Amino acid sequence: MNTAEGPTRPPGRMFDVGLAVVLALGIVFTAFMFMTSWGGTAWLFGTAVSVVVSAVALFRARFKALTAIAGLVLTAGAVTVSRIAGDDLPQEPAPATALALSVLVGSAIRTLPAGGAAAIAVGGVAVTVAFWLEGLSGVASAATLAMTAALVLGPVLRLLDRRALATPREPQESWAHPPHS
Repeated sequence: MNTAEGPTRPPGRMFDVGLAVVLALGIVFTAFMFMTSWGGTAWLFGTAVSVVVSAVALFRARFKALTAIAGLVLTAGAVTVSRIAGDDLPQEPAPATALALSVLVGSAIRTLPAGGAAAIAVGGVAVTVAFWLEGLSGVASAATLAMTAALVLGPVLRLLDRRALATPREPQESWAHPPHS
């Protein structure tokens, strides 16, 4: 491995493992809370949406634009279904869905060309506005906070990536690659 090129395993894999654990725990916890508070099968819809949007977020590396669009469409659809169902379903998005969507939007903003990144950002804002159409709630507040983080961190990481590419790194010495004399 040439240390000037960086590690062979991208640090993003560790992020994805951590994200998968957090999303899985969030899905299980939310499903349990829905089972104990709503009862019946009301928990199934939100759990299914969370699982699908979370899976899409974990597969974002290859198809940034497609996965971001899929996450936006799935979440917007879930919000619409929960609004139509009224009191029969919990309000969407569930916390894991909101987190997965914010990861998709932030990642797309970070890596897509400017036009695509702007379109995904606008889509993220539009879906977030849809959360609020049902009224003031903790669910909408948490989802808005997650989306705000994505809309701030995506461009910041984009700028940092651009600066890192513009600044050449010097090779680092290691025991595996001692300095050449």
